[in-house]
Amino acid sequence: MSQTNLASIKTVERHFLERKGRNPHATTEFCWLLTGITLATKIIASQIQRAGLLDVFGKTGDVNVQGEEVQKLDIIANDTLVRCLGYRGNVGLLVSEEDEEPHVIQDAAEGGKYTVLFDPLDGSSNINANVNIGTIFSILERDTKKDSKDLRSHILQPGSNQVAAGYVLYGSSTVLAFSAGNGVHLFMLEPSIGAFVLAQENVQMPETGKTYSTNEANSRKYPEGIQKYLDWVKTDEAGYSSRYIGSLVADFHRTLIRGGVFFYPETPKAPKGKLRLMYEANPLAFLAEQAGGMASNGKQRILDIQPTLMHERTPLIIGSKKEVQKVLSFL
Repeated sequence: MSQTNLASIKTVERHFLERKGRNPHATTEFCWLLTGITLATKIIASQIQRAGLLDVFGKTGDVNVQGEEVQKLDIIANDTLVRCLGYRGNVGLLVSEEDEEPHVIQDAAEGGKYTVLFDPLDGSSNINANVNIGTIFSILERDTKKDSKDLRSHILQPGSNQVAAGYVLYGSSTVLAFSAGNGVHLFMLEPSIGAFVLAQENVQMPETGKTYSTNEANSRKYPEGIQKYLDWVKTDEAGYSSRYIGSLVADFHRTLIRGGVFFYPETPKAPKGKLRLMYEANPLAFLAEQAGGMASNGKQRILDIQPTLMHERTPLIIGSKKEVQKVLSFL
């Protein structure tokens, strides 16, 4: 990187601090939390790139709270995020897909004003096939007026309460998509300086997109309305293409950039849906809306759902506004 470029780079922390005065959370204190996320994801990216050499492919033999087989990289990613965020003085609670109970770091009155929820490694079962995978995170503010011992009240907030959300996609480049309620901005990891550098500001999801993304192996188990949509979308008149990676972050990132719709509805095997509301659907719905898109569970806006469980599941229909509306019209 040239000296000129070095002088003009803008990291995610610097970019967010420029909102000071316009966003109440645009503080050096909050950026200290952000550096915990960026540090952890840089370590995770390094582990993924060397996974074959480090012998961290494959399963551990354990099953997590979700009933899913745990991959070695799931544990590495989870431990990395917990360690990096656990030392941030403004983090009070950590909620992970891999852990049944939250990590209590410190009381809100002691400075732990933020709760960070995350899926440490979405799509990790695809790692040995070299498929894109990612980390998803959501940040909530704790209410200091509530009972600090009642962790549920601090964690179980609707997605509309999110202070910030984002994901890191590990692939040919390592990309961070981030929003704190002022649009969605993309940052790329610049290996020569080890920092996430601004690549694109105010990303807008196209209103339409002739691409649908779903696991069609389950299509005959989907609700009748979704099946009718799939029948329609395959007609010559509709003119759509199917694109499904099987890694939520990767499927959403493509939809964010190119438009279209991703959906994972309820099935008899997963009557409440498969995806987790708090640390998968909520953060991605937040990003989708900030980029002009839309996210629904088929009955209501994702960000309006009042969660009742930390690991609650939900159906998800997300993507370009007109494409989501089209799917909903069949329901």
